[in-house]
Amino acid sequence: MFFERPDAGETAVLVHVDFQDEQKREDAGEFLELVRSAGAVPATLLTGSRQRPDPRIFVGTGKLEELREAMVAHGAELVIFNHALSPSQERNIERELKCRVLDRTGLILDIFAQRARTHEGKLQVELAQLEYMSTRLVRGWTHLERQKGGIGLRGPGETQLETDRRLLRGRIKSIHRRLDKVRSQREQNRRSRARAEIPSVSLVGYTNAGKSTLFNALTSSEVYAADQLFATLDPTLRRLEVEDVGPVVLADTVGFIRHLPHKLVEAFRATLQEAAEATLLVHVIDAADPDRELNVQQVELVLDEIGALEVPMLKVMNKIDLLDSAPRIERDGEGRPEVVWLSAQEGRGLELLAQALAERLADDVLDFSLTLAPEQGRLRAALHELGAVRDEAFEEQGDTRLQVRLPRRDFLQLMSRLGERPEDYLPEFMSDREAWEEQGAG
Repeated sequence: MFFERPDAGETAVLVHVDFQDEQKREDAGEFLELVRSAGAVPATLLTGSRQRPDPRIFVGTGKLEELREAMVAHGAELVIFNHALSPSQERNIERELKCRVLDRTGLILDIFAQRARTHEGKLQVELAQLEYMSTRLVRGWTHLERQKGGIGLRGPGETQLETDRRLLRGRIKSIHRRLDKVRSQREQNRRSRARAEIPSVSLVGYTNAGKSTLFNALTSSEVYAADQLFATLDPTLRRLEVEDVGPVVLADTVGFIRHLPHKLVEAFRATLQEAAEATLLVHVIDAADPDRELNVQQVELVLDEIGALEVPMLKVMNKIDLLDSAPRIERDGEGRPEVVWLSAQEGRGLELLAQALAERLADDVLDFSLTLAPEQGRLRAALHELGAVRDEAFEEQGDTRLQVRLPRRDFLQLMSRLGERPEDYLPEFMSDREAWEEQGAG
């Protein structure tokens, strides 16, 4: 690996600056959670306010001196900024403080490196870290002579940097090739599910909103869930049975965060593609979070970036146990479920979510009456085998009257298996040509 990782338990001085520009503001409480998730020990949090960052050292000279004193007082060996620093700012601060400096992007990358478990996840994290570190590579060789030109004046520093950059470029190309293979396999799996017409539901949401807890509650799985940021990194797929719909693929995805580094969005694009190509998105929201509306906006920004904002969405207001609220379903003007209030931790309201999923995914469920002659007993038996018969009555002449309800795909698969024509039973399946001829005849 070409990147360096801080050891767990490092004592760190934290820096958080409020800017007048709302777009540049970060959340100090979330910053503390990120630091703890990375395994660092926050010694103190230095705060301040500025109109804009200093182009050389990000903060002012007075704040830099305050930082130096805090480092000595707490015996800290690391400074972490709750902001993205340019390579030159990071380098200048390190030179002034004589210690390692980490910015918000580097901190998130480190958490991702700790949490990646699958082969694909590790490759994606390494790719993001290498691309991030490639712009900061120079700091590792500042103790070496620079190439100045002229006979006898060429130092080893520049040569070593060029060698390392070449190694980095080679490694990045290698990871891209390996990820392309993984992505093609994932794409093939998605195409297979599409051919089988199996709906897919992706859980998305701000980090620590309770997605994995809800995922475990719905699928009886044991996906790692903890009260920390980015507890889940690698996507997990499970089969879920939904009434009136049948098997559904449920995906638990990485949580989003405010100002999620662009390199991470790019690196995890293949993983996030599960959300972009889902039949339905379940947006899990921490109902008790005072910043929940801001969090919702951040999630929608990332969804827009990966082209998933147009996918149908069902919102889930989780953690109602912290609000002392009752489980319920909110519906839109057409009566469709729009928001489900529940507590995944306590298991309250899960049946309402199952009902809402069935309603949202069962838009393509057929509900019709069918009269079968005695010689059509094979079709009648097949419908019973699928559990599609809701009611059955026998008529005097021997015909059977069935009330049938089943997903459209199951009906079409059944017709194909029995060699029957769907349009013989339901006019809506009449082919375009037959419909045209009928209209012409009329």
